[in-house]
Parts: sequence; structure tokens; C-alpha cells
Amino acid sequence: MKLSEIRDILKGKVIFGDDKLDTVVAAGAASDLMSDLLRGPTKIDVVVLSGLNNIQVIRTSVIAGVAAVVFVRGKEPDEDMIAHARKYDLPLISTPFTMYTACGRLFRNGLRGVERKTLE
Repeated sequence: MKLSEIRDILKGKVIFGDDKLDTVVAAGAASDLMSDLLRGPTKIDVVVLSGLNNIQVIRTSVIAGVAAVVFVRGKEPDEDMIAHARKYDLPLISTPFTMYTACGRLFRNGLRGVERKTLE
């Protein structure tokens, strides 16, 4: 699924990365515990949804090598977070939906979780 489709499905606002909307992601992950993200089976083609709104989300996502970050509940990153994402070319999207609803909308439209990649 392309990031542009994720943006549309989640009625999202692109904070950074308009030029990356053609990026294809194969799976999604959602967490507010960044340690879980580091321990999980993330790959470069994963989008991460989070309710956290701090620099650690960006740093962890860069380390984990994810394709993009979606902030739920209308949260938007501050300038430091955007600058860090820009430095690593990490697209950022904000959605008004809760994490539960956002995950459900993406799943309903065909984006599966990272565990699927592990089980196949």
C-alpha cells in the first residue's frame, strides 16, 4: 500500500514527506512503547502508528528503519521532531483517528501487521 493511500484512508495530513507518497509499505505496526518497536520484526517497508508525540518516536523509527510514522488522535510533531525526520528523510503523517480506529481502517483496506511477515 502506498503512503498516499494511507494518507487518504486515514484522512491524514502530511507533515513531512510529500515527495515520498509513492513509497510502498507492506505492513503496519502500532505502539506507544518504543522498546516494543525495537524488539519487533520491523522492516524498512513498515509504517508505524503511535500516540506518542516526542523525539523518541522519530529516533526509534530511524533506528528501526521504518518507512513512515503516523501520529494518531490529531497529534502533530514539534519543529525539533520535524527537523530530525527531515534529516533522515522519514515521512510524517497526522490522522484525527484513534490508534484503534486507524489500525482498523488500514487493516480493512488490506494492510496487514508485521506479525504476518513473521508467520509466513
